[in-house]
Amino acid sequence: MNEERVLALAGLFQACSLAQQLANEGRCDDTAMQAGVASIFRIDAPSVVAVYGGVSNLRLGLRNLVAQLDESERDMSVTRMVVTVMRLERSLSGRPELMEKLQQGILAAQRQVEHFGQDSTQVSGRLAELYASTLSTLRPRVMVSGNPQQLQQPAVVERVRANLLAAMRSAVLWRQVGGRQWQLLVFRRQCSMLARGLLTGATLDHR
Repeated sequence: MNEERVLALAGLFQACSLAQQLANEGRCDDTAMQAGVASIFRIDAPSVVAVYGGVSNLRLGLRNLVAQLDESERDMSVTRMVVTVMRLERSLSGRPELMEKLQQGILAAQRQVEHFGQDSTQVSGRLAELYASTLSTLRPRVMVSGNPQQLQQPAVVERVRANLLAAMRSAVLWRQVGGRQWQLLVFRRQCSMLARGLLTGATLDHR
């Protein structure tokens, strides 16, 4: 387990925990979400850190990862989501035509970012549409449970889906840097130590 894999994993946990937060409360950490959405568009970033715009943008994900690995404050709904997204990434890799549709959709959304700004409702709407027309058609489906009142609001559902698209970006990245699901069991302690070290560094840098 190396730092690149831990960062990609933190990105995945962060996006899933934001989706869960939105489903429960109708709001989430906007700074963390901005970093996740930005990662969708950084296709040719030179490094894993560059995909997220810095380690400090992953503090929420690193905290989630540490809690998960140490089993201190595990959120099983987030964990289930992470595992499902990992499996979904495997399904997607076997569907080149869907991958192409996804890439084209991201390029189209990128043009909207240039026009309206990344945090606009137009961009989150476009990303949500893209998620619904590509990843939602695959199995297993990512199930997000939460407060029914929140999940009936179209704007909340759009932001949940935008985060799930960001989660897929991190799952693809995790595999690209050699991440595999079994490593979470075998290298649990090592992964936790690396995540703690990165979190400490990111917190100090951010002061």
